[in-house]
Amino acid sequence: MGAGDAIGAGTLREFHARSIADREGFWREQAALIDWHAPFERVLDYSKPPFTRWFVGGRTNLCHNAVDRHLAARRDQPALIFVSTETDTERVFTFGELHREVVRMAAIMRELGVRRGDRVLIYMPMIPEAAFAMLACARIGAIHSVVFGGFASHSLASRIDDASPVLVVSADAGSRAGKVVPYKPLLDAAIDMAGNKPANVLMVDRGLAPFERVAGRDRDYAALRERHLDAEVPVEWLESNEVSYTLYTSGTTGVPKGVQRDVGGHAVALAASMKYIFCGNPGETYFSTSDIGWVVGHSYIVYGPLIAGMATIMYEGTPLRPDAGILWQLVEKYRVTVMFSAPTAIRVLKKQDPSWLSRHDLSSLRTLFLAGEPLDEPTARWIGEALGKPIVDNYWQTETGWPILTVAHGVEKTPTRLGSPGMPMYGYDLRLLHEQTGEEVGVNEKGVVAIVPPLPPGCMQTVWGDDERFVKTYFSTIPGKLVYSTFDWGIRDEDGYYFILGRTDDVINVAGHRLGTREIEESLSSHQAVAECAVVGVADSLKGQVAMAFVVLKDPARVAAPEARMALEGELMATVDKQLGAVARPSRVHFVTLLPKTRSGKVLRRSIQAICEARDPGDLTTIEDPGALEQLRRAVGLEA
Repeated sequence: MGAGDAIGAGTLREFHARSIADREGFWREQAALIDWHAPFERVLDYSKPPFTRWFVGGRTNLCHNAVDRHLAARRDQPALIFVSTETDTERVFTFGELHREVVRMAAIMRELGVRRGDRVLIYMPMIPEAAFAMLACARIGAIHSVVFGGFASHSLASRIDDASPVLVVSADAGSRAGKVVPYKPLLDAAIDMAGNKPANVLMVDRGLAPFERVAGRDRDYAALRERHLDAEVPVEWLESNEVSYTLYTSGTTGVPKGVQRDVGGHAVALAASMKYIFCGNPGETYFSTSDIGWVVGHSYIVYGPLIAGMATIMYEGTPLRPDAGILWQLVEKYRVTVMFSAPTAIRVLKKQDPSWLSRHDLSSLRTLFLAGEPLDEPTARWIGEALGKPIVDNYWQTETGWPILTVAHGVEKTPTRLGSPGMPMYGYDLRLLHEQTGEEVGVNEKGVVAIVPPLPPGCMQTVWGDDERFVKTYFSTIPGKLVYSTFDWGIRDEDGYYFILGRTDDVINVAGHRLGTREIEESLSSHQAVAECAVVGVADSLKGQVAMAFVVLKDPARVAAPEARMALEGELMATVDKQLGAVARPSRVHFVTLLPKTRSGKVLRRSIQAICEARDPGDLTTIEDPGALEQLRRAVGLEA
């Protein structure tokens, strides 16, 4: 088969080509997938590169498109299915019931002084009230910023300072694997640390953990809900480019980046992705095992499925509790047609008795989508054969909001290819560029995965409050080219399938959670015993990557005894836990007396990573002291 006869060379290629050659015509058609209160005057405004404005002048609302517009046809159909194996709770909200709860939450927010354009920070477990809060913000034109429930106070405080919320919505506690995680003490400590203190905190009391109320600030959700049972709060019709939400993502510095998303482009992109990529139909059920604290939870737990008129499952629990069949039990019970999970979850299940995968009726399930970190061939093959269902990989980022690479079976039944997330999706003018020259690389040659702007609808507008950082971070790294860098290496085969090879920067991917190694290094360095440190991401068979730390102490004699070494390693891990949360905790902390550096003082992180992964550390002609690498080898070999 020649390149011109490549798989997928027909409809999908033509669909993609048209989306690039005739952006305005293509996206004008997709805009018909949602309701507009007022028509847009221009499809695209790209007069200030790289900033992009979509559907200029059009007025719409995400809550209307997710909830209100379905009331006439499917008021009594399931919309939000809440399942908690942590509290043994299940509750199904119809579109009509979801509408009532969202309006009540919107009325509460209005009473607490929230207005259009105000920020509301949501620090919640996976409970229905979290979705109500997100949709209520969308309804009244407030900007929500969801922070993953249980995030440490230090990280939470930095997000409060950056977003300056007028209201925080939280709960007494979450629960994970049967262990209650109190939220209120973390939130109180974060507000104490923050300079921009919210006027009100709305508390949902689940009865899981007692907590102290701050007089004059903390308000009770249940009492306020009773007051607004019959409230009416109309939708605020927003100009397409007003801000819908911000979501913080780790970068290579310790300062979090607030990814800012619009309203109209976001709604159109999600509606199109539900049609062409996920093939979800009204009245069906969508199950994403993610969390609303991450972008997948925004796009494909709350907004995407509801915009498509589907029921969406909101799951509080793990893949193993009460047993390793729980996910498939839910697929059977709620007749799930489309499922979205992460490779890490599948690798966890792979360690269990395989019979759990065949105990339930999965006849409703059409496709299992996996994303969040690279999907290895053995995992994809194992779950595909075990389920007897198509497994579709997809690659994207918090910044893009919907898939960059996958296959679009709503356009054409393009085959998947093991190890590859697929081909570029419509709207993305994707290129593989040489890191230093900016030139395009050839077939099967490694390059930086980059997108030629304008970015398609649904992608980030800018970094919240920092246009300069948006341009500098994303559009200034490829020499001589104004292109968006994904900061991922990739190659493309002769048939046009892409393969992602890993990061070009210092961000690591732990079980689908992006972590800046610099943040972890700063946390470790705050301990009084640490002189300097380096953190790298190391390949891990379960989580994709784990953080590995190498620490130089002010007094190396402090860890002369094995017991002292173990004790200090525990202290340092606890420091990271407290400041950044358990997800950022290094898998190991190794103690060395010097770090491998160039003669100009730059830490050779890629060489450290290579040694940890038993690979060739590469060109070391600029290293200051080769003995540093020998120390690393001994540390990893003796202590790993």
